[in-house]
Amino acid sequence: MSPLIRAAGGVVWRPSEQGVQVCVVHRPRYDDWSLPKGKLDRDEHPLAAAVREVAEESDVRAVPQARLRSVRYFSDGRPKRVDYWSMRAVGTGGFEPGTEVDDIRWLPLEDAIGLVTYPHDIWVLRDFAALAPVTAVLAVFRHAQAGNRATWSGPDTARPLDQEGIAQARAVASLGALIRPVRLRSATARRCVQTVEPLAELFDLPIEVDSDLDEPKPGQDVAECALALAARLTELAADGRTTVACSQGKVIPGALEHLTGVPGDYRTPKGGGWLLAFSGDRLLGADRL
Repeated sequence: MSPLIRAAGGVVWRPSEQGVQVCVVHRPRYDDWSLPKGKLDRDEHPLAAAVREVAEESDVRAVPQARLRSVRYFSDGRPKRVDYWSMRAVGTGGFEPGTEVDDIRWLPLEDAIGLVTYPHDIWVLRDFAALAPVTAVLAVFRHAQAGNRATWSGPDTARPLDQEGIAQARAVASLGALIRPVRLRSATARRCVQTVEPLAELFDLPIEVDSDLDEPKPGQDVAECALALAARLTELAADGRTTVACSQGKVIPGALEHLTGVPGDYRTPKGGGWLLAFSGDRLLGADRL
């Protein structure tokens, strides 16, 4: 079978006096109207590709909020998968027609549904229509690689990132930057603070250390610490400020299971994370990064 083509895009929206408008693009090569999207570059994360392709096709700078569905179809005889996110437009560069996209339109949702050419774009727009208003976006990461606990002679909270972890922290910064955070929180362990330091430097933000993001200390209950993390994430979402938080592997799964209300595999590798979309104090979705 031919290798899978990977692509990503977004339902990009902006407020208007008549309500929400979404962006659709016209491609002269196919003479179609569709959602902005494009193929992943080599080793590119789908979320990064979605933000980049939206900017390239529509000249819109957008911030991802919530994961929508993925669609699959065949393109030139090859299987193709496109991942979509809801994205809030935060700026435009001034669209100029090109050979790939020669027109864009900002339309009310139902008008966009009536214009797009393909049924799978209608499905994605319907998903967006059913989504409650997103009031806050958080990215929660597990700290990056920090060597072997057994061979570290000092206090565990002082264990630093190793060379692999330093590279992972840079990758965390690349993904965290996509949501344009205005606040950074970290568990108290040195490896957690170091994981978000590249992001702090990128946005010139302080790192607020928060013990509610810590894994349990001797004598503490894992479930209680996971509930404390869930409560802190809900509290951070309540004021609507976009936040990146770094926590630890023992508590992230329990916190996410509590927030989603759905049992599942929420284990998170070192340097991995989740994109969380909230409407008020209700979690709308947890998207594994």
